[in-house]
Amino acid sequence: MKVYCILGDERAFRTKSPAMFSEVMKKVGLRATYVPFKVMPARIGQAIQSLRVLNIAGANVTVPYKEKVIPHMDILSEGANIIGAINTIVRNGDTLKGYNTNAIGIMDALNESEFEAEGKSALIFGTGGAAMAAAFIFNWLRTETIYITGRNESKGQKLVGRFGGETLRMDALADDPLPVHLVINATSVSSSDESPELSTLVGKLDLPNCELILDLNYGRTQNFWQDLARNKGIRFMDGLAPLAYQARRTFALWTGLQVPPEEFLKALNES
Repeated sequence: MKVYCILGDERAFRTKSPAMFSEVMKKVGLRATYVPFKVMPARIGQAIQSLRVLNIAGANVTVPYKEKVIPHMDILSEGANIIGAINTIVRNGDTLKGYNTNAIGIMDALNESEFEAEGKSALIFGTGGAAMAAAFIFNWLRTETIYITGRNESKGQKLVGRFGGETLRMDALADDPLPVHLVINATSVSSSDESPELSTLVGKLDLPNCELILDLNYGRTQNFWQDLARNKGIRFMDGLAPLAYQARRTFALWTGLQVPPEEFLKALNES
């Protein structure tokens, strides 16, 4: 019996990852279990060490630790090293290698939606690990202009320095029409209960050329990104498709098994 896990704060208990991975593991006949672990910020190093001590076969990393776990890795994949954040850990003996499958999951989801990023412009909300993955993949896909906005302007500048583009002041976003074809929410906020201020700001956005709004979150009863898309007549996608595609890549890294993304989407819908 192998054990896999996800490390995060209390949000680790709200993710669909345990149900999704457990169902797929059962479907392919893998004797394994997948469990969530809540980790306090001061204990993240000890939690990573415990992967070796407890013989955890592999782990996911979610907010707020995608950047903070990097110093505790023995090796980083090329993509994870460029992005500066990881969401997947593969253990080989006592060696831990960090990967980022978030970026490729976003790319696969955009392909599914038939959104062509090359030559377009994208606005990323957020400056954390998910935003880093999004900025990386948009750069890779030759997006013409990448705009980044968030509460932490210094982190936004670092993202621009790493991947190109330009920052936009969040408090000025509603002043003029935004010349973007894609809006992606890479923050952890999607409902007005989580942030009334951001909800109000998003509702005021003028997006005359926008083709798609992608919210990397999911499972909100009320979602102001989806409301924006509906009110503006823009296509909307939540985070379930990116999650399924990134999970497929993660599962292959852990097990060597290639499982179609449809199986992960089916597991998510059933959960």
